[in-house]
Amino acid sequence: MTKNKGLGKGLGAIFKTESISIDDNSNSVINIKLESIKNNPYQPRTIFDDSKIEELASSIEKNGLLQPIVVKKTVSGYYIIAGERRYRAFEKLGKKEIPAIIKELSDDEMMIFAVLENLQREDLSALEEASSYKKLMTNLNLKQEDLAKQLGKSRSYIANSLRLLKLPLEVKERLSNGEISAGHARTLLSLKSNKDMTKICNKVIIEHMSVRALEDYISKLNNKKEVKKVIKKDIFIEEQENRLKKLLGTTVSIKQNKNKKGKIEILFDDNEEFDRIIELFGK
Repeated sequence: MTKNKGLGKGLGAIFKTESISIDDNSNSVINIKLESIKNNPYQPRTIFDDSKIEELASSIEKNGLLQPIVVKKTVSGYYIIAGERRYRAFEKLGKKEIPAIIKELSDDEMMIFAVLENLQREDLSALEEASSYKKLMTNLNLKQEDLAKQLGKSRSYIANSLRLLKLPLEVKERLSNGEISAGHARTLLSLKSNKDMTKICNKVIIEHMSVRALEDYISKLNNKKEVKKVIKKDIFIEEQENRLKKLLGTTVSIKQNKNKKGKIEILFDDNEEFDRIIELFGK
């Protein structure tokens, strides 16, 4: 599957049916009262940039709505499937109705469309993206490798994204607020305790540290904590260590003593990641 072009096929494969288009031109557009529309409970986006909603509202007021929203009818009104930003823009404009296309979808389909629509826009925050992947895996009983194939992404990309969900709450808030980047967050995950992650996260913000500076700082910090002298690794060992890291998508350490005996340590965060690594060895 080609990257960035496989979401339609991935959707069909997930359902094991033909892909369902939410932009089907055969559907008629009707005006629906805003007061009868509810937010999608499966919406992965938790933060909406108010300034961008204002910009969209100004554009709609000047040029009109170029694309109707898509909704699902319920006994008590409608749920938004796609177009929540457009809906919010109409609210800001004080509109009473909005053009919409009604689709008959199951709860699973509605959840998937909400997630995929946002993923395709490529402007989800790192944590929202990670939560979307987790939601798809949980609701559809998919493994990381299965999801990666469906979305046309590498398994390591999905794994690294999901790791962000393991951050302590304060660090997640800093990431959501844009005070640190996803690169900073992934680097902080190399620390062993939540306390250290939170403490050094605050240091990053105060000192305006780059990701590279943070990597160097943590590396020096870890070296200070080592009691024994570390024997410089053979360049071949380092190359194989890096190769295994890329292959397995997790931290790998190869340790060897003077007698050439050694061990390979592979880090895993939970049972799911352990099972995934074991499966890789079986291939």
